[in-house]
Amino acid sequence: MDETVLRRDGRRPDMLRPIRIFPDFLKFAEGSVLIECGDTKVICAASVEERVPPFLRGTGRGWITAEYAMLPRATETRTPRETARAQPSGRTQEIQRLIGRSLRAVVDLTKLGERTILIDCDVVQADGGTRTASISGAFVALVFALRRLHEAGVIVEWPVRDYVAAVSVGIVEGTPMLDLRYEEDSRAAVDMNVVGTGDGRFVEIQGTAESEPFTEEQLRHLLALARQGVAQVIEIQKAVIGPLWGKEPLLPEREGESSVREP
Repeated sequence: MDETVLRRDGRRPDMLRPIRIFPDFLKFAEGSVLIECGDTKVICAASVEERVPPFLRGTGRGWITAEYAMLPRATETRTPRETARAQPSGRTQEIQRLIGRSLRAVVDLTKLGERTILIDCDVVQADGGTRTASISGAFVALVFALRRLHEAGVIVEWPVRDYVAAVSVGIVEGTPMLDLRYEEDSRAAVDMNVVGTGDGRFVEIQGTAESEPFTEEQLRHLLALARQGVAQVIEIQKAVIGPLWGKEPLLPEREGESSVREP
């Protein structure tokens, strides 16, 4: 990768956009954040429901799921509200499932009891990477909601096993890049979304060649970029979560040890 190449916003190919996470953004939600990744802005709110889907009733297990939506003027031209349709678009359903899977991957659902945590991710402004921003913000909102349940004695054992975050990567005009803006994504020959954990493992990899196939070497390069980006996002998550616990959550001391400690 040629690190001398500068993108239109002045970033090197391996740089994230500035990321800010504002905790407790909403008054009533059990956990909420506004996450900003450059000009992409998403509100993530966690709600606790004392019920589970029918297939989990009587199992003692909880559930985590998500809904995703975009404000009509989150985009350059107005996008009609999906509430006017009979059901969400295929893209919306795919993103909702991705967010839910990503969060469930790092939570022990047996420690939730028979209750559901529903995460609403509403895109206020979209400039690429809305699904990855939603995952990274949703995790923080989820932790805040679980912290309240834990402090109230509703859940006894801390259920979060590790951090989870997501980034986009792609190949634009022959250059592998991290964290694509919309104008980069629209020009990308390869577009990929990667979800990873605090201990460096992958939860999901979604990759597509838009104009020409990519090689195994390029794939490895993109995954290395993504791993770097996920680690940087997790450091930002830790900086937000840590002060609310009165301490900095620790990374694993030994392989396999949880990186999100009980508050």
